[in-house]
Amino acid sequence: MAAWTWRFETADGAEVQPAVQPEEFTTQGDAESWVGEYWQQLKEGGADQVRLFEDATEIYGPMSLHAEEAANADEAEASEA
Repeated sequence: MAAWTWRFETADGAEVQPAVQPEEFTTQGDAESWVGEYWQQLKEGGADQVRLFEDATEIYGPMSLHAEEAANADEAEASEA
């Protein structure tokens, strides 16, 4: 059975310990739901981005935990134009 895990990183790609310790997930959906629930605490704890792995294979990443802030900045720039 595949194990889905997250890697937590700073903006420069250095691995950091997460503020909230994740479990090992049995499905991609469970892993994504978990990060969706805890992303803010992870960000506040020093993680800037995450990568999702299925066993040793990277599925995607890096995915920013600052996406909401970036979207708000993009909206502000668009409204100023």
